[in-house]
Amino acid sequence: MLYNLFAPLADQLILFNLFRYLTFRSGAACMTALALSLALGPACIRWLKSVQRNGQPIRPDGPERHLVEKKGTPTMGGVLILATLTVSTLLWANLFNGYVWVVLLLTLGYGAVGFVDDYIKLSKANFRGLSARGKLLLQGGMGLLAGIGFMLLTREPLATGFAVPVFKEVLIPLGFAFPVVAMVVMLGFSNAVNLTDGLDGLAIVPTIIAAGVFALIAYLVGNRIFADYLQLNFVPGVGELAVFCSALIGAGLGFLWFNAPPAAVFMGDTGALALGGALGAVAVATKHEVVLGIVGGLFVVETVSVIVQVFWFKRTGRRVFLMAPLHHHFEKKGWQEATIVIRFWIIAVILALVGLGTLKIR
Repeated sequence: MLYNLFAPLADQLILFNLFRYLTFRSGAACMTALALSLALGPACIRWLKSVQRNGQPIRPDGPERHLVEKKGTPTMGGVLILATLTVSTLLWANLFNGYVWVVLLLTLGYGAVGFVDDYIKLSKANFRGLSARGKLLLQGGMGLLAGIGFMLLTREPLATGFAVPVFKEVLIPLGFAFPVVAMVVMLGFSNAVNLTDGLDGLAIVPTIIAAGVFALIAYLVGNRIFADYLQLNFVPGVGELAVFCSALIGAGLGFLWFNAPPAAVFMGDTGALALGGALGAVAVATKHEVVLGIVGGLFVVETVSVIVQVFWFKRTGRRVFLMAPLHHHFEKKGWQEATIVIRFWIIAVILALVGLGTLKIR
């Protein structure tokens, strides 16, 4: 909004020229979201506690200590993330940019699905919320619409092309199948983040790291000079998503202040589904879907651990891991929560560096 108000006046007052710079607005979006999160967080947590008598329902078959240590902690903290992310994005982004609206609406849509899921869990005092089929149908429908939106916003051949990192000349034409592939990326990554969200701070920090990587990718891909220099696919207008990603970083850092062990609030499906969907949407818009799989490799591994566990148990009646997702396996082995979380953060940083390396290797 501020860009649309003040950038046209830059010729009249030199100070307004700042609003033309994507880097300035991205930094401002991050700080705005962080400040709002820290300011609104305590009141948000008090409100969540007042409407949730017993906090988030705990899985009875999960690690035993969760029944004691996590009991009574309010969930749905994702509303704080989404509120500050939305306000900051609307304040600092170019509101005439279609990519911003598609990504923001997809994020809020997935957040709404998570909100309903959390509400059902709380109202029934049960860890099972919205049915898996219902959740996937809602997410799939919104993901499909977002994929169509990206296809309409992007010029050909990128509009329906699937880029492969490292190989600069490779662009796989998907045609009308592109929205379906885009939907799978967004839906899959949304649920991957949700599966990872099982320990204090475990999901939010890798999300912040991935958002930082994609803020840079969006900036580079949306800039003709940098895109040509790095031999990346230039996508006009997508650079504005750097503002969105920066706002996500700020909102995530603000939430982490309250989610740090021992957590005062959990993000719940409200936050996890939305954040995963947001990262997936930005990856699709910037044509870096495969890179998301590398940068967000921690989320991928957590998801694969669940798939392997279910598949092998159905076939043999035996388990590969003591418990899935993978972080629970290490809990069962006796690792301390802080040890698991910090080591997973380190892995997330390493994967982010590997993902960034693909931008230069051509």
